[in-house]
Amino acid sequence: MFSFFKKSKPPADTVETPPVATPDPAETVVSEPAPPEIPAPAALEPAAPEPAAPEPAAPAEPAARPSWAQRLKQGLAKTRDRLGGQLSSLFGVGRKIDAELFEELETILLTADVGVDATQMLLDTLQKQVRRENLTEASELQAALKTALVDLLAPLQAPLDVTPHKPFILMLAGVNGAGKTTTIGKLAKLYQSQGLSVLLAAGDTFRAAAREQLQVWGERNGVTVISQDKGDSAAVIFDAIAAARARNIDVVLADTAGRLPTQLHLMEEIRKVKRVIEKAIPGAPHEVLLVLDANTGQNAVTQVKAFDDALGVTGLALTKLDGTAKGGAIAAIAHACSARARPIPVRYIGVGESLDDLRPFDAREFVEAVFAA
Repeated sequence: MFSFFKKSKPPADTVETPPVATPDPAETVVSEPAPPEIPAPAALEPAAPEPAAPEPAAPAEPAARPSWAQRLKQGLAKTRDRLGGQLSSLFGVGRKIDAELFEELETILLTADVGVDATQMLLDTLQKQVRRENLTEASELQAALKTALVDLLAPLQAPLDVTPHKPFILMLAGVNGAGKTTTIGKLAKLYQSQGLSVLLAAGDTFRAAAREQLQVWGERNGVTVISQDKGDSAAVIFDAIAAARARNIDVVLADTAGRLPTQLHLMEEIRKVKRVIEKAIPGAPHEVLLVLDANTGQNAVTQVKAFDDALGVTGLALTKLDGTAKGGAIAAIAHACSARARPIPVRYIGVGESLDDLRPFDAREFVEAVFAA
């Protein structure tokens, strides 16, 4: 069925961007031409040998990169200032638990975009614990809130395993500007670090320079990008899947154009993309990853519902947490997802612009970073 991929030239409108080999700085050798040899005059005495040049000083060792826990804490600084900082003041030493404290706690949670429903659930949980354990000190309530948040977020913690299928087809979707293309570049780096081969499909044929942006990520990671000068998203991804099967690739990351849930014709188009993928490999895509910009706050809940209804979303990636104080929205997402018949896990969170600033979501790590001093 895909025999035309084996040795024949690719179609005229299909462009494969081969991986660009990035030289290892440690192995790069700069060879400079030797200076021309000038014969000495016959009558002159041989020149005395020049003194040996001093040995260059040893280069300073590069500073150690912060650990993921440190980067997570730094990335959640704005959320921590709004949520964690105010909670630390609220639960100060010597304060007693009373109705006023719960009212202030409600205000803090709501302003951190935790959401009305999730906030009410957390308050109910804490009030029951206060009565059950006869808590009187506000400081005791802080530990109880951390535990309640971990319990709320824990069902979202489900790392993605891409090894059951080969190639594993991961389709990304989301609204314009959510960070899909950047997330693809970071996922490629993450999977490569696990020893997996990756191929990128430039399925965003709508946004200007989207293909070129993905090609840059391909060059940075040393992976092939399948794209077309003209054509639709479904055709590009279909070609990419065929190429991945021919080359025995482990993971295909398929980009798609951003769209708003209210753009019904575009939502129908992305349904078509999914149908074409399933035609290429029955059962694919194996993961439909919805990329959410953390800056949208509680609006992310609406996006989850709309895209899930259209595509059957199987995982979420929450990006740009380092640029917003609305990180509490993950609690609103957790509460909304837990109420659905099929909970949708948060696969990854992004807390920076570096290639390795996207990691699997861990509920306890997240809460500890929010409450860190």
